[in-house]
Amino acid sequence: MRKLIGLVKASHFGPTVLVVTIAFLLALSQFSVIRSLEIACAILAGQCVVGWTNDLLDYPLDLAAGRKKKPLVAGDISQSFLKTSIFIALIFALTLSLIGPLSFKGTSIHALGIASATAYNFGLKKTLVSLLPFVISFGAMPWAVYVAAGSTPPAWLYLGFIAFASAFHFLNVLKDLNWDISQGVLGLPQRLGKRKSIAIAACLVVGGLFDVAVR
Repeated sequence: MRKLIGLVKASHFGPTVLVVTIAFLLALSQFSVIRSLEIACAILAGQCVVGWTNDLLDYPLDLAAGRKKKPLVAGDISQSFLKTSIFIALIFALTLSLIGPLSFKGTSIHALGIASATAYNFGLKKTLVSLLPFVISFGAMPWAVYVAAGSTPPAWLYLGFIAFASAFHFLNVLKDLNWDISQGVLGLPQRLGKRKSIAIAACLVVGGLFDVAVR
């Protein structure tokens, strides 16, 4: 049970639930409830890969910062256990995508989203292009669903996904901004600073709301 709870925490539970819920609602616009649940399960497995990889790669930094709420730092799970879990989750993500409604085309786009988000964990988060994985990964979600259904998403939809996801990137780093800078994690928000990051996030949210409103 302790390991299970540790895996849930390491998946970045809140954001994961939000992404999976959005994916389910998006899928409902193109598929039945059952088929949408199948897509949501595939997205959930992919989100676990991303979240767990993040915690695994950030373990030295989390340990140095004394982040006791992190499962690896707290000793709830081990690095070897998390590595095995990541591999299993990746297999599930791709398999559930292939045998589910996403089929080959949708799975290819889903895999691109996972790869992009994982690249962020592997080092892009420390660079000027830290925003790029958010643009690619969240922009890919509506494409995966719509392409699997034999259509293309309207421009306002994937632009809205990109705007809100980008805003999240600028806001999410604020709580650890000073720690990140001291540990050499110098993504775009860290380089711009708190005030500029908040301003950009606000502009992105307003832009996203306008995009949805005038669709």
